[in-house]
Amino acid sequence: MTYPPLREPLPQKESQAFEAPDVIRTRFSDALSHMYRAEVPQYGTLLELVADINTVAVRRDPLLLPSKPDSARLDVERHGAIRLGTPYELHTIRRIFAVMGMHPVGYYDLSVAGVPVHSTAFRPVAGASLAANPFRVFTSLLRLDLIEDTALKDLAAEILRERNIFSARALELTDKAEARGGLTARETDEFIVEVLQTFRWHGEATVSREVYERLRSVHRLIADVVCFTGPHINHLTPRTLDIDAAQAEMSLRGIEPKESIEDPPPRSIPILLRQTSFKALEEPFRFAETQAQGAHTARFGEIEQRGIALTRKGRALYDTLLQMARSDSGGDARKHEERLAHAFKAVPDTLEALRREQLGFFRYALLPHTSLPAGDTFDIDDLVDQGVVSATPITYEDFLPVSAAGIFQSNLGDAEPKAYSDVTVQAEFEQALGASVLDAIALYQAEQDASIAEVIRDIKRLAP
Repeated sequence: MTYPPLREPLPQKESQAFEAPDVIRTRFSDALSHMYRAEVPQYGTLLELVADINTVAVRRDPLLLPSKPDSARLDVERHGAIRLGTPYELHTIRRIFAVMGMHPVGYYDLSVAGVPVHSTAFRPVAGASLAANPFRVFTSLLRLDLIEDTALKDLAAEILRERNIFSARALELTDKAEARGGLTARETDEFIVEVLQTFRWHGEATVSREVYERLRSVHRLIADVVCFTGPHINHLTPRTLDIDAAQAEMSLRGIEPKESIEDPPPRSIPILLRQTSFKALEEPFRFAETQAQGAHTARFGEIEQRGIALTRKGRALYDTLLQMARSDSGGDARKHEERLAHAFKAVPDTLEALRREQLGFFRYALLPHTSLPAGDTFDIDDLVDQGVVSATPITYEDFLPVSAAGIFQSNLGDAEPKAYSDVTVQAEFEQALGASVLDAIALYQAEQDASIAEVIRDIKRLAP
C-alpha cells in the first residue's frame, strides 16, 4: 500500500487565530484522562496515589522539582498506549497526532520478546513543547505476518479491512489542519470530541465467539486488536517521583500491582525509565450475532518514573548489563532483581560521574553573576568546574522495549511468551507510517549540543 507524501503544515497566518499544537495536545490529553477515569475507575485511584507519593517525595527532597515549570509538567504528564491493526490506521493516526504537535520517535520491535507487534512513540520533540505538556502515546501495529495459520491470518486481515476506527469528521478536520496549518478554537473543540471516539471503549466485538477464541488461542493481544471496533486506549500512565513507594502503596489502596517493577533497579540517580502497573481489569463485552457475553482483560493502569537520558555509550552499557542480569536469573523474578542490582553497580550513581564519563545527557546554562573566562575556545567540563556553567540532567522522554514487553505480558495473562522470529522489519513499519521515525538519542544529543553552543555564544557576548 502506498500513501501520499507527508505534508508539513503550512505557515500559520496570525489572522486565522489557530490554536497552538501544544494547546490542542494538552486539551486532548486532559479529555482523554477524564474519559479513561470514567471507564476505568481504578485509574482515578492511581492518580490520587501518585499525587500523594509525589507530595511526600518533594517534601523529602525539594530538588526533585527545582522549578515551577517542572512541577506544572509533572501534574499533567501522561503517556497512553494503543494497538492498531492496519498500515492505514497507523498512517492516519500519525496525521492526527501531528495536529497535536506529536511526532514518531523510536522504533520498538516487541516481537523478539514474544509480543506480535512493533511500535513507535508519538510525542512532542521541542524543549518548549515538552515543558508545556509531554503527552506521549506508545503506538503499536499488529504483525499479522507472525500468524502461522494462513487461513486465520487471512481472516484477521479481512476483519480489519472492514472496520473504520476514525470518524469522517475527524478525518475532515485533520485534512483541514494539514491544508491550512492549524485549527481554530471551535474546530479544536470538535476535533477533540471526534478523535476521542477512536480511543473509547465500546464493549462490542465485531466477531463471533468462535472467531474470537481462534485468534485468542494464537495470542491474546491479536484477539484484542482484531476483534473490536476500535483500539480503545489500554492504559494511561502518570509519572511518579518514587516508584518503589508507589508500588508498595497500590496494595494498601486495594489495587493489585504486577509482581515487580520493570527495569532498571532502584538508584540514587534514576536512569531511563522504570514502570509498574496494576493488573488488567476484567470487562464484559458482547459478541457479534448472538450477543453472548465475553470477558476482556487488556486494559490496566500504569505508573512510570523517569530518569536521565543516556548517551549511546550509556545505552550500550545499560543493554549489556540488563542482558547479563536476565540471562543469569533463569526466569526467577527474585533472582532477577538481585542480579539486576548487582550488575548495575557498574553504572555510576552520581550526576557528576555520569557526566564525566559521558554516559548521560545534560543541558548546560551560563550561571548569572560569575566571572567570565577570557579567550576564544572553551571546554565545557572546565566551565562547570569553575562554577561558570550549570549542568542539568536531560529527562528521558522515551521507552524501553524490554520494559514495554514486560508490561504487555503481565497484563495479557500469558503464562509463557510466544516465540517469534527476531527479524526486524523497521522499513515496513516506516512505510506504513508514511514517515521515518526519529532517533531519540540524536534528539538528546542535539539538545545538549545546542545548550553548549548557547553557553559559548553567551560567554563571548558578555565577556569583557
